[in-house]
Amino acid sequence: MKLENAIRWSYLDVLTRKRLETLTELFGGADAAMDVLSIELLGRLGIREDSAIKALVNLEEFNAVGYAAVMKKNNITLISMDDVSYPESLRTVPDAPVFLYARGDLSVLARPCIAIVGSREMNDYGRRVVSHIVPPIVQANVVTVSGLAYGIDAEVARETIAAGGTTVAVLGHGLGMIYPKANQKLADEIVQKGGLLLSEFALDVRPDNYTFPARNRIIAGLSLATVVAQATEDSGSLITADLALDYGRDVCAVPGDIFDPQFAGCHGIITRGTAKLVMSGEDILKEVGIVGSSVSQSSDFLADSPEEQSVFDSLSSLPSALDDLVVKTKLEAAVLNGVLTVLELKGAVKNAGGGKWVRA
Repeated sequence: MKLENAIRWSYLDVLTRKRLETLTELFGGADAAMDVLSIELLGRLGIREDSAIKALVNLEEFNAVGYAAVMKKNNITLISMDDVSYPESLRTVPDAPVFLYARGDLSVLARPCIAIVGSREMNDYGRRVVSHIVPPIVQANVVTVSGLAYGIDAEVARETIAAGGTTVAVLGHGLGMIYPKANQKLADEIVQKGGLLLSEFALDVRPDNYTFPARNRIIAGLSLATVVAQATEDSGSLITADLALDYGRDVCAVPGDIFDPQFAGCHGIITRGTAKLVMSGEDILKEVGIVGSSVSQSSDFLADSPEEQSVFDSLSSLPSALDDLVVKTKLEAAVLNGVLTVLELKGAVKNAGGGKWVRA
């Protein structure tokens, strides 16, 4: 599809996969159909007359040349379903979007992708889950996919970048903005580090109730598997998991505290048998048939003092409170804090939040 026509059809926001197929049958494609665009043509696509009139009026006032200039200035590209650069994993989805706006490296979509989604209200355990499962996925040269929302989504992007990997953020609005604004710097870093920002919506489309569920189908469609890292019973991330199941993709979920409502959604889909229980990045890779490289463990840590060795030996993958470590190591709290700071700088331990510590 010619860029100018793709821009116009995208701005009209009326084309679905089925409607594009209809245009291809009637006119040979969307390019020829644009030349005869009318209320009658939109009616043949099943669009109500009042909606068709409104769409055509908006198109008459639309400056496609200026729009294209804005895209070029911001390094945004637009591809349609009939372009060779359209991701094959998404093309197979029945309700795949006809258009995709992209900022960044589109070629990353040719690599295996795994979606990691979850609550906007991320707790310390959820943050630790992400930091635990992402590095092995990155080391296997797999791309992570999420939504750049607060919480788990943004944390997935940060952890992927920190591990030297590539991530894709699918947005529930146009690429003319970043929502939430607090994630603007993270969005820029995703692109700078070789990743991708992706949206089906025209540049000026703002986030709305309908845009995020629509975005979720792209996240699920791009990915070999969708992993729910933290979710309440009514979490939107469960919509993504359901869509992945509809598309015949794997669904995984990480368990949490059985008394924590922040993980009730994870436990629900595990109990119903719609999600595979996973506890590591290696578990996820195994589920989709990818053999990951071994992850460097802190077990090869060499202490520089007896105090460092004592603190390290007292920690495990389960969070330990400072008071418990004082009892285990028999070190004074001030000394213990100093040793923990040194070990954290060495990458041997990690603050798990809430004043608790774990081995890195």
